[in-house]
Amino acid sequence: MDTMTETESERVVFVTEDGVPTGETGPKLASHHAETRLHLAFSCYVLRRSDQALLITQRAQDKKVWPGVWTNSVCGHPAPGEALEDAVRRRAAYEIGLPELADLRCVLPSYRYRTPPFEGIVENEFCPVFVAWADRDPEPNPAEVGGWRWVSWADYAQLLQDPGAGVSYWAKDQYAQLKAEEPFSLLGQQNFGA
Repeated sequence: MDTMTETESERVVFVTEDGVPTGETGPKLASHHAETRLHLAFSCYVLRRSDQALLITQRAQDKKVWPGVWTNSVCGHPAPGEALEDAVRRRAAYEIGLPELADLRCVLPSYRYRTPPFEGIVENEFCPVFVAWADRDPEPNPAEVGGWRWVSWADYAQLLQDPGAGVSYWAKDQYAQLKAEEPFSLLGQQNFGA
């Protein structure tokens, strides 16, 4: 993976409804507003091998979009020309201190969502969803992550249904599709991962 400069990694890649880059990019922060253009992103769910627990993170309170909400393990945007898998690994290292993700794979390659406005900002993303495995606790960057915990898939499902839990829109929306996909459909089964 090539080293990205701060400027390159802080640009979003605009895409068509099918996720094809248009050739245009924009500054990450300035591109998020009430009329956010569709752009490329990713989400990743990190599972712990020893007990199949899911790492969930709480976004830092200083984040511009959705501060303080609980969500999946790591999210982000690929830099222009950066492969999605490389972007996932880069952001996992930066946000949660887990550069050594194992068995990284895309489970929802065509996931797309648009959030309701949050303090005047709309997320509008073509956002492939990945799963990976880790064997240790994260070492989160406090500028990105305000809290974290390992939860069972069943406890995660309950958290998503709790209106007072403060969970991200995309985490709830992704769950509806992920629960039928492997490895998520197998979580909690006695011999899973053996």
